[in-house]
Amino acid sequence: MLMTMMMMMQAVHTDVDSLGAVLKADPSVAVFLANPVMDAEKKKATIKKIAAEAGFSTFTTNFLLLLVDKQRIDAATEICSSFEEMYCKITDTQVATVKSAVKLEQEQQFMIAKKLQELTGAKNIKLKPVIDEALIAGFIVEYGSSQIDLSVKGQLDRITAELSTAKLA
Repeated sequence: MLMTMMMMMQAVHTDVDSLGAVLKADPSVAVFLANPVMDAEKKKATIKKIAAEAGFSTFTTNFLLLLVDKQRIDAATEICSSFEEMYCKITDTQVATVKSAVKLEQEQQFMIAKKLQELTGAKNIKLKPVIDEALIAGFIVEYGSSQIDLSVKGQLDRITAELSTAKLA
């Protein structure tokens, strides 16, 4: 029974991640769904289309349709965020943001996640990659209240700070 619940929760988590990505990638979808003047049936049709294309579980699809019926679909983004927080807490997952100058390969992300797992002792690590070309090269990992800066920009900033303090001495 517990295994079945965990599998369902994992499926819903995957759906929520996908929905969050859709809402973030195309803000017009969130605006459309939140519009109180828009017909509920059109909103439901949109949700069903997204759900079918993304392969959402029945639980997720029915929940989203219920949000439309209860006129709460405008809270979908906040619900996705709250679900993510609860899911991470239940599964002992540490969320970390990885900023890099270029897109990291899957193997690189795996290595970073593995090292973070060792450092934090977390059961699972979920990386959220962000591209920041200002870093020049390398990456910055932010998790909890900690940060690991292995970027060229960070190294240049540290060198500049050291030279500035050396001049003053």
